[in-house]
Amino acid sequence: MAEIRDIEVVVFDVLGTLVDEPGGLRAALREALPASDDAPDDDAVDALLTIWQQHVEREQQRIAQGLRAYANTETIDAEAAGHVADHAGLTDPATVARLATAGQRLPAWGDSVAGLERLARHFPVFGLSNAGRTALPRLNAHAGLRWHQALSAEAVSAYKPAPEVYRLAIDAAGCPPERVLMVAAHAWDLRGAQAAGMRTAYVRRPVGDPPTGSDVFDGRFDGLDDLVTALTAR
Repeated sequence: MAEIRDIEVVVFDVLGTLVDEPGGLRAALREALPASDDAPDDDAVDALLTIWQQHVEREQQRIAQGLRAYANTETIDAEAAGHVADHAGLTDPATVARLATAGQRLPAWGDSVAGLERLARHFPVFGLSNAGRTALPRLNAHAGLRWHQALSAEAVSAYKPAPEVYRLAIDAAGCPPERVLMVAAHAWDLRGAQAAGMRTAYVRRPVGDPPTGSDVFDGRFDGLDDLVTALTAR
């Protein structure tokens, strides 16, 4: 396990990297589906999750392409919940409204809270998330994530991997980008950070986007414990 040197600030992606986004959305979908003698079928839940995820991805891409004005995650999640409700036949307004905020109730991975706490004794630790500025603090509170600073991409009306999102973190760090480490479970996110001049570390998660053979990151880790050890080894 290689050590990563000359880092002043560590920046974490949140969705997927520190919280289980698909798992949290699945739980919310199961809760929203009508009660019956049998639990909702896994395939049915996964189909609804796909509808949700495809809507979010499509709309964020449309925003990036200039085909839609910026809309924050609260707006896009509410749209996704509406599509899911139409598909599943959900008609209770309170149920649909709660489903729309499912992205604010995502569980942390088992090593996330303790890993952040350990690392924060040695470095300023930032969160950098596509989650909107209202959703992000609620998400952090629910998952128990504690930051020195949590940055929402909404501040620059864009979504990662837009370069202005990474610049937001670099500016907040107050040091050269090559002394700022971006940590994510998504190779596409790390590529965006690299393009902005940041250092990069991949952390493997079950729901992440693994590196390809052509990706060259400063470190690759099986979990946060390994990452923290590499960063704090002296």
